[in-house]
Amino acid sequence: MNSVALIWSMNAGACLTLAAFYGAVWSKQRANRAYLLFSCSAVAAAVISAFELRMMNARTVEQYQLLMRWIHVPVWVLTLSFVAFVRLYLHAGRPWLAWSIYVLRTLVLILNFVFPVSINFNRITGIRHFSWAGDTISVPVGIPNPWGLLSQISLLLLLIFSIEATITVWRRGDRRRALLVGGSMVFGAILAWHVPLVIWGIIEAPFFLALTYTGVVAAMGYELSRDMARAARLTRELEISEKRFNLAADSANVGMWEWDLEKDEIWVSPTRRAQLGFPPTGRITFEELISRSHEGDRDKVRQAVNDAIEQGKDYQAEFRFVRGDGSMQWVCARGRVQVDEKGDPKRLTGISLDITARKEAEVLAQQQRGELERLRQQKTAFLEREVAERARLEREVIESCAREQRRIAYDLHDGVGQQLVGIALSAKLLEEQLRADRPFEADKASAIVRLANEAARQARLTARSLEGADGVGDLKTALESLAMNISQSCRVRSTVKANRACWPVSAPVAAQLYRIAQEAVRNAVEHGAAREVLIKLTFGHRDMLLTVQDDGEGFNTKTNGHGMGLRIMRYRAQCIGGSCEVQTGSGKGTTVYCRVPLEAQPSLSKIS
Repeated sequence: MNSVALIWSMNAGACLTLAAFYGAVWSKQRANRAYLLFSCSAVAAAVISAFELRMMNARTVEQYQLLMRWIHVPVWVLTLSFVAFVRLYLHAGRPWLAWSIYVLRTLVLILNFVFPVSINFNRITGIRHFSWAGDTISVPVGIPNPWGLLSQISLLLLLIFSIEATITVWRRGDRRRALLVGGSMVFGAILAWHVPLVIWGIIEAPFFLALTYTGVVAAMGYELSRDMARAARLTRELEISEKRFNLAADSANVGMWEWDLEKDEIWVSPTRRAQLGFPPTGRITFEELISRSHEGDRDKVRQAVNDAIEQGKDYQAEFRFVRGDGSMQWVCARGRVQVDEKGDPKRLTGISLDITARKEAEVLAQQQRGELERLRQQKTAFLEREVAERARLEREVIESCAREQRRIAYDLHDGVGQQLVGIALSAKLLEEQLRADRPFEADKASAIVRLANEAARQARLTARSLEGADGVGDLKTALESLAMNISQSCRVRSTVKANRACWPVSAPVAAQLYRIAQEAVRNAVEHGAAREVLIKLTFGHRDMLLTVQDDGEGFNTKTNGHGMGLRIMRYRAQCIGGSCEVQTGSGKGTTVYCRVPLEAQPSLSKIS
């Protein structure tokens, strides 16, 4: 085999090898049409190489004419594949230039089969043989076809298209591809101009389009191989990342899913897929996935999914799944709708969280809350009974104390008081008998009269004090009497005010309120140096309020707020189910508030 045959045969073999390899790759990755275009280009380059080798060894005009006519088919395939590859792979080249090349090159192919010989020659008159690279080469001799100018124009457009695409890729920053792919196409388009020069007889050389375009095929194959190597590396990295991601997701008990709405095909992360009882591989539809959910939750899930797809909002739902082993699992699913450039929903992607532990804890916490509530109610009822019993006992003690005080008051008034009055009368008679004859002894008897009367008066006052409001029968009247006594004995202006809505007050409650008012007034006079005291009795719908307000000096509640008088007032208020508060400030007077609920009255007596 001569050197020319060896070179063109090796060129064809290399192109066919590349075409077979990338054709197989395209069969696995149908979406990547760049592999198909490259495979077509490589096959066309191999066929052109075979045609050129046969033309260089042609011995008759008829044989050369046949080869010259049919070589335009692989050239047409190669040209269109080159242009489409640049548009698809490099994303460069003017569209109008590409379509111009498509149309013009197709027109050249059609005219090539219309003319008797070809679009290159009107007639081939002979074959000339010459020596080239040590071998004898055959070239045609004849009359060129003027319509061959269309083929040369298409070649010129291909050159312009290649230059413009190379500049675009260079400006984009991808200079290696610009130099390798774009530069090889520019160089190949320039070398392809040897064809019209050979036809016109300007140069003496064989047709070597195969070698010219094989360089472009090699550059394209090199770039595709780099992409495949990078894709393989990225695939390995993606596999590692996916393993790490799945490990992290499994550790967090999180599942990933994606629903292709057009294909109705759902991808689920491997662990979650196994939990749901699906095989490791295979298609999963929405109905198959939702069939794994609890039948009581399916309508809720469908409604949430439909709302997310139709309204374009985020998807979120909590529902139960039945695992492959039959156990129940609570899941919180969250997702988002992915739309295309028109706004139409295409995918629904999201995650699912295992919230079984939380749901079980909520049920347990709810049970515990119910138990705690039951215990609280029992304890509250017990405390209420204790409080009621204590209040009853306190009322009994207060009533017993009041009865004992009345008994002592009556004894003082009717017993000791009357005896002292008798002593005073006896002493008065003795004074009258001694006044005439023994004036000195009469004066002593007079002193005894005064002491006895004073003792009797003190006994009556003590009796009234012990009897308190119970002896008066009317809390308002008792408070007015208290105010009058303070005004007369201490020269302090005292006033009592009561609203019209007066309610009946039981004797024990009236007695305690009277004692509280008495203590408050005493504190105002003795400790506060008050000049005016206001006592108010106000009745509301649910409680009554006793207020004692003075204009005295006041006191510091932090240092003097725990005296015996204040403690006694608060204790008396608690005994009748009420509360007692004191507000005071240095130089601003003091106000005592005693609030008693009306429903706490055990026995009622009218108050006017």
